[in-house]
Amino acid sequence: MGIESASAQASVIVTYSGRTATVEMNRPEAMNAMNEEMLRELVNALKEITDNEDVHAVILKGKGKAFSAGGDIKMMLSSEGEEGEAAFNSLMDCISELVTTLYFMPKLTICGIHGAAAGLGLSVALAADYIIAEPESKIAMNFIGIGLIPDGGGHFFLERKLGEVRAKELIWEGKVMRAQEAFEKGLIHEVAAETLEQSIETKLQKWLNSPIQAMIKTKKILGEKNRPLLLKMLELEKNAQMKMRKTSDHQEGVKAFVEKRNPNFTGN
Repeated sequence: MGIESASAQASVIVTYSGRTATVEMNRPEAMNAMNEEMLRELVNALKEITDNEDVHAVILKGKGKAFSAGGDIKMMLSSEGEEGEAAFNSLMDCISELVTTLYFMPKLTICGIHGAAAGLGLSVALAADYIIAEPESKIAMNFIGIGLIPDGGGHFFLERKLGEVRAKELIWEGKVMRAQEAFEKGLIHEVAAETLEQSIETKLQKWLNSPIQAMIKTKKILGEKNRPLLLKMLELEKNAQMKMRKTSDHQEGVKAFVEKRNPNFTGN
């Protein structure tokens, strides 16, 4: 039995059990779309776990019908002008802090995907060490549908996993994939053969019965090698996303999303 460290009303619920911490996104009514409150709660939760020397493994998952549908569309409807720009910069900094905290944390991390893992939700999932997805999951780096570019390190993670050419193809198409296709492309590590919970538990127990400190040390070495590039990518994404959100295509993409219709992009 785990020890829960947050109320059910929180956007993020953390449960401790032995040497494992489970971090669960808790906005099921919004398919765990990430708003600023959730992003900040995720950062705080992961930092708390990072400082807990008794925890060796972390499970990241979503409550309800989806892992995460991505960034909350309401965040993209922020005010214009200097105030809106300052709020956007703060939000992007929070996304960067979330991704770097997860990617560099001195724990082994498993991401369990069910339902949708899209946009920012997929970027965050890719920051984990190991991804297991249910067969019917819908996985997409679909920022292009609203005239934006991947953020949350999406360019960094996709380029590492797929190479530059295939990463561009995936980003530009914004294709929705089932778990098997994502596995065949090398985006995820495993398609759950049992239930998602059973598959996570199987992997978790294998890790916990291994020399986990040696595994974490390897993660630290490779992470430090990659740190400058990830930080650079996050900065480039932040600056480019600021420009993209001012385009007519982005405004049309958001409007079409809200109105549940196909967008009419013009290249402006």
